[in-house]
Amino acid sequence: MSQSLADLEAERAKLLQQFLTLGDFRPGTVSATPRRCGRSSCHCAHPGDPGHPQFRLLRKVKGKSVAESFASPRAFRKAAQEVAEFHRFQDLGAELTALNERICRLRSTEPDPTGWTETGKKRLLLFIKKSHGKSRRFST
Repeated sequence: MSQSLADLEAERAKLLQQFLTLGDFRPGTVSATPRRCGRSSCHCAHPGDPGHPQFRLLRKVKGKSVAESFASPRAFRKAAQEVAEFHRFQDLGAELTALNERICRLRSTEPDPTGWTETGKKRLLLFIKKSHGKSRRFST
């Protein structure tokens, strides 16, 4: 089913409104890992016991894994909600990117009656080389 440019732009406007509903968010993954406390009289010292759950937020900081533990279940639930909101943000971003690509493909350019000239090609190549030297990279 092919959509018109106006329909896609309206869909994009609705999608952008969803960004405004995002709450607090942060990247990472929440997990609960069992651990042993080390006391010989504790239930966790018995074979087959699952141990004490330790709730953590795992994330990358400057390429290194960092784990954050939580003192209370409430703090862990708050972090879990923030991570869930971050995943929602990522999903919205991916959806917006895909929608914008469709819009870009549909949006027409004004026809150029002259076509490509040698000077125009050289200028475009120079522009591409300069843009690759900057911090932003363009890919196809």
